[in-house]
Amino acid sequence: MKKTLLLFALLISGLGFAQSINDYKYVVVPERFDWLKEDNKYNLNSLTKMMFEKQGFEVFYAGQKLPDELALDKCKALYGNVQNDSNLLTTGLSVTLKSCDGKTVFTSQRGTSKEKSYQKAYYAALREASQSVNQLNYKYSGKNAGTSVKAAASTTAVPVAQQAATPVTVNNDNQLIAQPIANGYQLVDSTPKIVLKMYKTSQQDSYTAISENKNGVVFKRGNDWIFEYYQNDKLVSEKLNIKF
Repeated sequence: MKKTLLLFALLISGLGFAQSINDYKYVVVPERFDWLKEDNKYNLNSLTKMMFEKQGFEVFYAGQKLPDELALDKCKALYGNVQNDSNLLTTGLSVTLKSCDGKTVFTSQRGTSKEKSYQKAYYAALREASQSVNQLNYKYSGKNAGTSVKAAASTTAVPVAQQAATPVTVNNDNQLIAQPIANGYQLVDSTPKIVLKMYKTSQQDSYTAISENKNGVVFKRGNDWIFEYYQNDKLVSEKLNIKF
């Protein structure tokens, strides 16, 4: 009875797990895994990219030019990686997918090989690990689609440039400490409380930003850091006091 209940629980959690992955259109993979000394060593990065493309994801390298919706919101992608947990006798690799805030949403089975050649061993281990990826049965649900920018461009009667020229200006004098997180920073006040999370984009000094009730962008204007977001259909430009 206990075994039956355990299997049922695993099945239910697996279904919810797969559903969350189906909500993502994009996967971003690094050009170099941190346990290797060269970009695309042994073609492992390109093989990983092809592995996710085979499942139906749109896949980009981290240093590539990204689609506008993804460049503006890194949380529209999952971040693929290959972990190396080899030992003296066996080469071991596993594939992971993480969300933009660094949470692991998928870990494959551990692929192993006892080949003596590094290249042959890595290929065999990755091929075995990829079997778990094949079992995801991924199909994009469209729930995480980036339609808001297109909708604003097609329905608003006032040009976007005109709106951006006349924002409501707010000064936030509270000092915020920037703490590094995966793909960006979290801003912490003196409480301490996390008030904002910033995620890197392809543009220098430009971040997508998420708080409890606001989504927008943080960018550097001169020597100032600005958080811009919409509130009650009005553009707000909030000057932040950030200490890195």
